[in-house]
Amino acid sequence: MKDIMTVSKFTMKEMLRRKSFIVTTIILMIVIVIGFNVPKIIKIFSGDGEGMLQGEKVIISDSENIYEGKLNELSQQELEYKIEITPSTFDEIKTKINNKEVKAGVIIQKQDDKVLFRYIVNDTMATMPENLSEALQKLYTNNQIEKLGLTEQKIKEIMPEFEMNTEQTEEVKGNSWMIMIISILLFYAIYFCAYQVSSSITTEKTSKIMETLVTSTSPRTIVIGKTLGIGIGGLIQMLLLALTAVVSAKLFLDPILLEFLLSSTQITPIVGVLMVVFFILGYFLFATLFALTGSTVSKPEDIQSANTPVLLLTIAGFYIAQSALSTPVGTMATFATYFPLSSPFLMPFRVMMGVSSMQEVILSLVILIVSMLIIAHIAIKIYSNAILNYGTKLSIKNLIKMYKTK
Repeated sequence: MKDIMTVSKFTMKEMLRRKSFIVTTIILMIVIVIGFNVPKIIKIFSGDGEGMLQGEKVIISDSENIYEGKLNELSQQELEYKIEITPSTFDEIKTKINNKEVKAGVIIQKQDDKVLFRYIVNDTMATMPENLSEALQKLYTNNQIEKLGLTEQKIKEIMPEFEMNTEQTEEVKGNSWMIMIISILLFYAIYFCAYQVSSSITTEKTSKIMETLVTSTSPRTIVIGKTLGIGIGGLIQMLLLALTAVVSAKLFLDPILLEFLLSSTQITPIVGVLMVVFFILGYFLFATLFALTGSTVSKPEDIQSANTPVLLLTIAGFYIAQSALSTPVGTMATFATYFPLSSPFLMPFRVMMGVSSMQEVILSLVILIVSMLIIAHIAIKIYSNAILNYGTKLSIKNLIKMYKTK
């Protein structure tokens, strides 16, 4: 156990000291901060007008008297900008905008059977403020209803409220889109951490460090120690990114949107524990496979091609899980629940959605643990015989022979 911890500590330190690890973590943290600011950035660049017009003056011109003198009622609306009702042409409004007398203008015209709002502003990215557009439309509609003498009951009969609900044969909790996004993040976390194992082993083979390790401890200790060390390093990176996401969400997201996201994920303490457990088991499952491929090559430039079969298996498991998430109570979901390559990306979210029983969780965990132990045994056996191989490209036939060799 002491040797495992020594190898683990050494591997973790080497991982955390790498410039690539530090730069990647910083870049991801910056991306997360920017991502949580996307709604504000979109609002700024889309020019929805409300923030741009705050405290400013807006001219509204109704030369055709379409509103029959009722535009003054807009002053009763709680708008963040001042409204000036005055008949003006496009050129007159343009001149006032250029002279900074007003910020924007609206010309109301009748076009066939439509009411046209011509929004005039200097900003090429700006659009008419949504609250102003809604206020003008509501005012016009109310005027027409008043002229026709329609009662509120008749209006409800003519324009009832329509509501559409999608109901499933089984009750499913949570926002499916949010669940898929979290599943994708879990996949990338497992994949990138596991990939580091093969990269680390190949790099150390190139620098001859592996010869020293093999003579001082057993191959089993090396595999378990390196896998554990890189896993802890990856977990530290995940915690930093998660902390960045939580802080960014509280600082930059609209409180209503934040509350919606939190309520839609349905992450309970049990689900949180299961996510951590399946992350650890899924990581060790794929990490041992990547350790196997890392020991079969001697050059860092060959690691990508050697990892391709494991990469394909990882992606296949992930897509099976994603397909099962779209129909969480179907045959595919049942298969993916117990299939060890897909269960780490699926099982916590089936529990989150309320469609998986505790018996299914336990059976899925047992299958995943047994599969992990079998793959680890095979990987360590082949690793023991392949780790000191330099220069020779190992075929599947060679790997089978190495597994059979004591």
